[in-house]
Amino acid sequence: MESKDQYAVYGNPVKHSKSPQIHAAFAEQTGQQLHYRAHKVELERFAETAGQFFSHGGKGLNITVPFKLDAFEFADQLSGRARRAGAVNTLALQEDGSIYGDNTDGVGLVRDMHDNLGWELSGRRVLVLGAGGAVRGILGPLLKQGPAHVLVANRTVDKAQSLAAHFDSLGNIAGCSYDGLAGGQFDLIINGTSASMSGDLPPLPHHILSTEACAYDMMYGPEPTPFMRWAAGETAWAVSDGLGMLVEQAAESFCIWRGVRPDTKPVIELVRQSLSA
Repeated sequence: MESKDQYAVYGNPVKHSKSPQIHAAFAEQTGQQLHYRAHKVELERFAETAGQFFSHGGKGLNITVPFKLDAFEFADQLSGRARRAGAVNTLALQEDGSIYGDNTDGVGLVRDMHDNLGWELSGRRVLVLGAGGAVRGILGPLLKQGPAHVLVANRTVDKAQSLAAHFDSLGNIAGCSYDGLAGGQFDLIINGTSASMSGDLPPLPHHILSTEACAYDMMYGPEPTPFMRWAAGETAWAVSDGLGMLVEQAAESFCIWRGVRPDTKPVIELVRQSLSA
């Protein structure tokens, strides 16, 4: 019996990961023969562990917290979007034995907003909360959609301004503190902070949503996040969590590995149902 191609997600922690469920659904849907598992990698041992995986015939890895920078350093070749983000969430073995690194987070976010939710991004005034690795991964693809303006707000203003400067060749982008948001108004707010994981909320002023504003939390869970509840209370036109982004970025990884793009909508629904089970 022929053995299946091996794939995995590397992280620490990783027990909670939905990636095995998602990629199993993709494989069943597309008729691909593969095995995908979640693997907790010890801190400081990423390069060693990933090297062993590929030397033993592994075909591809997804990378989650806290190893995206390690994966960036590990890859032999980088996509333009991975180089711009300074982080890698997808590693793929090439025919010549080299390792290709990509970052699919941003395209996953854009596809979920545009294709699944039907949100218009071109010409919109966009506010992004946070200036960490999650935000760094989405700004390039987001700016390529042609928003009128992107403002990155962060508790540490220097970090927001530095991040904006890194991406300013791609579009109109600036950085500020949360205090600097007073008086502004936005058509789309993206929460890229981890505040929702602790039941917290960034310090946002009232009346910063336009009349048809959308609000997107990159986190997800069985219940609406504190950010989503805040946005609904501020009369946002539409709110969403980041589950669709998770599935869409996984689909992009799957396509890089297998050369076929799965249908994401039934998989988003499958994972959504499993969250509330």
